[in-house]
Order: sequence, then C-alpha cells, then structure tokens
Amino acid sequence: MDIEMQQAFKDSARDLISRGDPGKRRAASWAGDGHIDRAVWRQMAEAGWTALLVPEAQGGLGLGLAEVAAVAEEAGRAALPEPFVAGAVQVAYALVHAGSAPLVGELVDRLVAGDLITGLAWQSATGQLEPLDDGALHYRRVGDVLHLQGAREFVMPVIGADGWLALASGDEGPALLWIPAATVSLHVEAQAGVGGVPSGRLVCDDCALPADHLLLPGQAALDAVALANDAARIAQAAELVGIARATLATTIDYMNTRVQFGKPIGSFQALQHRLVDAYIQIELGAIVVCDVTAGPVSADRAFAAAASRAKARAAHGALLMTRLSVQLHGAIGYTEEGPVGAYLQRALSLAAWLGNASAHRRRYHDINRQASHAHPLASQETREARREFPRDADWDAMPEDVFRAMLRAFFAVHYPPALRHPSRRLHWHEVEGWYKTLSAQGWVAPAWPKQYGGMALAPDKLIAYIEEQERYGVGRPPDQGLIMLGPILFRFGTDEQRNRFLPKILSGEHVWAQGYSEPNAGSDLAALRTQATLDGDHFVVNGQKTWSTLAQDATHMFMLARTDNSGKKQHGISFLLVDLKTPGVTVRPIRTVAGDEEFCEVFFDDVRVPRENLVGELHKGWDIAKKLLGFERLFSGSPKHSQHTLGLVNQLAQSRGFSTDPTWADRYADALLDVADLSTAYASFAAIVKRGAALPPEVSFLKIWATETHERVAMLLNDMAAESAMVRAPHDATGHAMQVHQPLYNALAAKIFSGSNEIQRNILARQVLGLPA
Repeated sequence: MDIEMQQAFKDSARDLISRGDPGKRRAASWAGDGHIDRAVWRQMAEAGWTALLVPEAQGGLGLGLAEVAAVAEEAGRAALPEPFVAGAVQVAYALVHAGSAPLVGELVDRLVAGDLITGLAWQSATGQLEPLDDGALHYRRVGDVLHLQGAREFVMPVIGADGWLALASGDEGPALLWIPAATVSLHVEAQAGVGGVPSGRLVCDDCALPADHLLLPGQAALDAVALANDAARIAQAAELVGIARATLATTIDYMNTRVQFGKPIGSFQALQHRLVDAYIQIELGAIVVCDVTAGPVSADRAFAAAASRAKARAAHGALLMTRLSVQLHGAIGYTEEGPVGAYLQRALSLAAWLGNASAHRRRYHDINRQASHAHPLASQETREARREFPRDADWDAMPEDVFRAMLRAFFAVHYPPALRHPSRRLHWHEVEGWYKTLSAQGWVAPAWPKQYGGMALAPDKLIAYIEEQERYGVGRPPDQGLIMLGPILFRFGTDEQRNRFLPKILSGEHVWAQGYSEPNAGSDLAALRTQATLDGDHFVVNGQKTWSTLAQDATHMFMLARTDNSGKKQHGISFLLVDLKTPGVTVRPIRTVAGDEEFCEVFFDDVRVPRENLVGELHKGWDIAKKLLGFERLFSGSPKHSQHTLGLVNQLAQSRGFSTDPTWADRYADALLDVADLSTAYASFAAIVKRGAALPPEVSFLKIWATETHERVAMLLNDMAAESAMVRAPHDATGHAMQVHQPLYNALAAKIFSGSNEIQRNILARQVLGLPA
C-alpha cells in the first residue's frame, strides 16, 4: 500500500473514532462487566473495519495487512476499548481460511455486517505461541453430534460474544469448531482486563454441537489458527505503535508547558535524551510494521518470524514510552484522571496477549536458527559451475535468492581468501586488487545511479548485497569517494566535475579521504579554522584536519575550509577538492587504541587548490556539509558492521558450545532482532536517497541505533570470549583467527564520528520532537 492510501485509511479511522468517545466507553467498560457496545461495533463494520481482510468474492474489501495496520494504529492512538484485533483481524483470517462450508459463509456474512462478535479460542497454557493438537479441548463424534470436553484459556473477546471459533483435538485429528455462546454446558469464566477489555476461559463440560459446526479438519485447522495469530500479532504491533506515538505526543506537550526551576522541563537535556531513546524504539517499531505488512502473508516460518519481529519491537517501544511518560508527567501521570494511564494499561494488555516481547525474541531466534542453512556459502560445485557474471542486469527484477546466489558465487571465485573476515580496516595496497575487480565487473558502486556507472540497487537488493558481503567476510576498502563524495557530486557538482572525478572514483585511480574535523572543531564542526584565501584562479589553503580515515592511502581529499570570516560561523565555509600530492600537504598517521594507523592528521601549508575544484557556491559549503553529514550518518547506520560482528558471535558460540546455553540464547536473540530491525531502518532511509529526496533529520536516530547496536553486539562477543579477551592476539574460532576486541573499538569510534551520539540526540530532541532549547 502506498503512503497516500495508508494515510487515507488512517484519516478515515481517525474520523470515525472522533465521532464517539472512546474514553467514556473505556471507563464504562472498566466500571461495568465489559460488554462491547454493539452500536459502535456496527459503526466500525459500516466503515469497513470488519471487512478489510475478507475477499471481495465473500462480500469483503479484499485488502491486506497494510490497511489493517493503518486502522490499528489509529485504534491505538485512541486507546480504543473495542477488540478490533481480536474480533476483526484474528477471526477474519481464521474464517477466510476455514473453507467453504455453508456455516462458514454465514459467519463471514455476519462478521462483515457487524452482526457477529466473536473470538478465537486456541490457547491452553501460559506462554504458548503456537497452536497445538494437545487435547486440552477434545471432541468426539457420536452420530451427527460432536461432544466437547475441556478448556481454552485467554480468550478475547469473551463477555457478550456471540460464540467462538475454537481449536479442538479429536480422534479425527485437530479441527476448528464453531461454538455458539448459548451452547448448553459451556461455562464462560471472565476476568477484568488491564486495558479495559476482559478476557476469559471457556470450559466445555460435555458440550454438544451439530456435526456441521466442525468447520475445518486436520492440519489445515492448525495452519489457519497459526496464520490468524501471526496476522493478529502484526496488527497488535501497529496498535502498540499508535499507543506509543499518542503517548509521546501527549508527553511532549506536557514537557513544553510544565515549568520547574523556572524552565520548561522539556529543556532539561537528561529528560530530552530519555525521550529520544523512547522515540527511537517507537520509530523502529513503525518501520518494522511497515516492512512486514508490505510482504506476503503465508502460513510459513518467514511470516511467523516477521510477526515476531513486529510484536517484539512494538511491544518494547510502547511499554518503554508509556512507563517513561508516567514518570515525566510526575504525580499526575500516576492518577486515574491523568492523561497517560489508559495508554499504559492498554500497552500492558496488548504486549502480553499472544506472546510478550521476550517470547517473540526467542521465537524469532529459533526460526532464524532453523532457516540458517538456507543461505549457504558458495560450494565448490557452485564455483565451478559459474564463472561468468552479468556486468549489468535488471537487478530489481532478479529474484532475491538468485541475486544472493550470484553474489556468493562471485565472491567465492574472485575475493582473495587471505582477506576474508579481516579484523581491521584494510589499507589500499591490500585491497586495491579486489576494488578493481569489482570496478571491472561494474559492481563497485551498488547504490550509485546507473547513469554514473553504479548498479542502482533498490533498498532490498542493497541490503542483500551488504548481507552477503558480511556473510562471506568481504573487507571494506577505502571508500569515502564512493559513499560520500559521489552522492555530493551527483547533487552539487558541475558536469565538468562529475566527468572528471566520478570515473576515477569508480576505477580506483583516485582514492579519497574526508577533511572535516579539526582539533577544535569536531561535533561543533562550524567552528573550523582552516582558511582558504582566494588568489586569482586558486585558493591558498592553510590549516589542519584530523581524524581523516586512511588519509595516508588517499590521493585526494574533499574538505571544508573557511573562505569568509565576516558572518555567522556557519557562513563563509566552502567545499573544496584537493589533490594530496600538491606541495604543502603533510599527512601524519595517528595510532588508535587498537594499535592500527586508521586515522591521520593532515596539515596544509600554502596549498594551492584550483578554483575549478570548488563544489557548489563560494561561501555556501555549509549546506553541502549538512547533506554530506546526512550521507555519512546514513553510512554510519549501515547494518554491515553489526552483521559482521554478529557473525563472529555466532562462530564463537559454535566453537565453544554456547548454542544450548539459555542465557546466551536470550542475549543472542536480542542482538539478532536488533540487527534485523537495523537493516529494515537502513533500507527505509536508503529508499529516500534513491528517490533523490533529502535525508530528514530523523536519520540521526539511524546513526544512534546502528552504532549502539554494534557496541552491544561487540560487548556480547567480548563476554563470550571470557578469559580470551585478556589476550591481544586474535583468538582462533572455527578455522580462522578472530580479533574479539576490534569490533568494540570500531563501535566506540563510530559513536563519535559524524557528530557524536549525544549531538544526534540533541538534533532529534530539537528538530524532530520539538522540545525547547
């Protein structure tokens, strides 16, 4: 579903909700027995909510989970007491996949019309995530009658429902049954719900049903329930995102108006940063929901994994935001009449139903482990079978599994074995041959437009490219020209500059370094003092740059220099391209805590730079600098660093037998989900760049999440290494030496580069959340 249609569904849902008073209905539900207001339910049906997932041939709208998510998010924003997910999503999927029996058709018609309030009764124990043929509710056929004995737990809705779709076991195998509420010997044990919606237990004491109430027999019944549950979990995730976003908005309003110590509390940096961290979790949840609702719906493990990803992230974000909101509101947040209590209680309820975040992280890990054999490295047979690779193709049309297999085979044939899984950044003399191999193949610039010699990969293919590089252990070359300067020249360079510099970046003839930071101009980059004085057709540059990555390998540098001192410090800065062989340039490597010479100081002493190497307008380099910082933050947000370290974690776990340790499995599951969600977030921002749009300030959250995820995964690697982490030398694991410290060193550095993470939080607080200075 495109963004405009999604917004249309949200607007329609918001309009319907605004006509009622969900707060009043919620209070009535808490005070009463929890009955659902049927008049309101019919209004929802008239708006199409109960028909969203029903095919047009069955009288529905024939839409999908993207439309459901749009409605569910608005339901969350209003803390809607009506059970939209249980009564219109979970049930709809179960019925649609229940076959073509006459009773199924009747139930579908009633659902679409708003005349049926029902739920799915499938669970038999606390913490159960999958439907089971476990006998907890058992049926036996006697003539034309089905006799039921047993119970189902955590059923929703329960009070006032017309009946339930129930999963039962029997001599004929599992089956999906229809149990009307008026069934004799059916006992309903209801419990008041934390979020205002009660749940309950169904107990059958030899209930008798007509044989045609068996709607779907066999494995198909289990599959239908599993699919319905996972669809409901994704809708739950969208509702939790809505709850979190509404709570965030309410909290921002309060923080902008509540004054303490003579200032709005929203101006306190400690509170700003805590709110930013909650915002990051909320937006990750929203991005994951958008990603999984764009994919296919099917009763397979991939869809189950997607549902668990969405539920785990959204539940975590909603609970984090609502808990924080209570604290930030102070005592009023803890009262019943306060503005956030309803959101907290609804989040608690939704986060627990159908499996909490911890359970879904474990489930995602288990599914991932089972599927890991689906992405093998290229075998010897593959290497021999494939020696020719297309230089150009319709990459978007190529199936992803074919694209990945092609990459694996190419790496197996061409990448130097001695350079696999390097423990540090590779220098140009080490990786030049591989860079030029990629260049000759036309694959060195996967994100560049084809008109400039790139592959123009769509975000999903770009992620696949990155993942396969990391899986194979491909080292990163000096690539500042590819990832930073290239996009700047696309947008700000002249045709002459593009024709002069872009082909030489692709060929490796020019190797570029960045010249931004100075000794007293790091996060406060506009304080730079390197001076470029115009002298005829040249600039004369004097000053110093520092922390320039691999500048000792570079032939050229793109840099910022001050060309006018008369205005604000952001003004009078220009963007220059400098040949480092020019007289007056001195490069001095800096040794890092890791013992590598990865960074350099670069000194300029009357260095003459041709005026034709000015990019953009004179004195207007700050605008380019901000764009470049956006690209740099996008690159810093790449999942490749975390994916590489996660691969090391997995190798070390296998070599030391950690796979059966439940504590390690929980931590690994957390890391696995964090990296997966990072990949999705990166793809969403990469799509913005591919459209040619400017990166928004929200890209700062990607930089924070990527670098701090990398740090967490790196610390997991160090913890697993145990006493081996005392040793400087690489540790041997599964056949190759592993440097367990280097990923941590890299992560710590990345949190500082491109504007420290604290600066990024300030940007988000002010420019995105609108908190006061």
